[in-house]
Amino acid sequence: MTDGLIAAVLFGLSVPLSKLFLADVDPVVLAGLLYLGAGSCLGVLVGVLAALGRRSQEAALERRDAPWLAGAVVVGGVVAPLLLLFGLETTPAATASLLLMLETAATAGIAVALFREAMGRTTWLAIGLVTAGGLLLVLDPRGGWGFSPGCLLIVGACAMWGLDNNLTRHVSLRDPKTIVILKGLGAGTFSLLLAVALGRRLPSLGLALAALALGAASYGASIALFVRSLRKLGAARTGALFGTAPFLAAGLSLAIFREPPAVTAYAAVPLVAAAAWLLARERHEHSHAHEVIVHAHRHTHDAHHDHDPAGDVAVEGTHAHEHRHAELRHTHSHRPDPHHRHPHAGAA
Repeated sequence: MTDGLIAAVLFGLSVPLSKLFLADVDPVVLAGLLYLGAGSCLGVLVGVLAALGRRSQEAALERRDAPWLAGAVVVGGVVAPLLLLFGLETTPAATASLLLMLETAATAGIAVALFREAMGRTTWLAIGLVTAGGLLLVLDPRGGWGFSPGCLLIVGACAMWGLDNNLTRHVSLRDPKTIVILKGLGAGTFSLLLAVALGRRLPSLGLALAALALGAASYGASIALFVRSLRKLGAARTGALFGTAPFLAAGLSLAIFREPPAVTAYAAVPLVAAAAWLLARERHEHSHAHEVIVHAHRHTHDAHHDHDPAGDVAVEGTHAHEHRHAELRHTHSHRPDPHHRHPHAGAA
């Protein structure tokens, strides 16, 4: 769960700090710089590691991954940040941060409705608590928030990122660094070209470098850790963990912009804390069957990877190669990772 929580912290930084940039940087330009920073900085790091002889132990992307990754680039790398930044122009940073709670509900709903991800009562309760906390924060009794056009744009961004999370899950076994590089460079380049085509003013070199740095941390490192969490926990559970990001962002917004919290915040925070506790103690165990499957990803030889890689039984430690899973039935605690996406007769 650590990867998902760190990803949430890094992403939480993006909303209030992006709000600061919007005073001097056009939203389309900023969207491009943030994702370009994510892709380029990680690309440089990978290049340096390769020059030092540090080879990746992750599985490479394959041609069949292209549709999933392309969809994630479009909805999560282009559409979602544009909706967020245009909405953020007319919405207080704390309000925008807290509205991001709805990404959790969008991720879970899409995971269940479109991709048939199984969830038990504990996970549903945790997601319900996170969503209830977000709704409490939106329903400001002082009447200062409401559903303004800016807020609706941010809700749309949450829906797009929810779809992005589920599309990315299908390539989560691949090298997360490569995914971030391609997603960042693709989305960032498209948004910057769009800004130039629309005649938007480019920022100073100093502002551009600062935006690239923010993108490297809040989008680049965050996406890489998010992908790692997806492969371990599944889209719905990772999305629920990511539901803590709005609270972190709101706290930073309060510190920067001195926006007083709504009284409903005092009821919402315990709800999200309870959701995190439920996810931490979740246990899902039953007899289940593994069908025959052939794929490649980073792994060690354990109960699910009892195979002979290319006739070499001496391979130890973490490595990546194409391997075959034989049919297997057993019982143990598990989550909907790529090896446990099996049908369930009922919720547990």
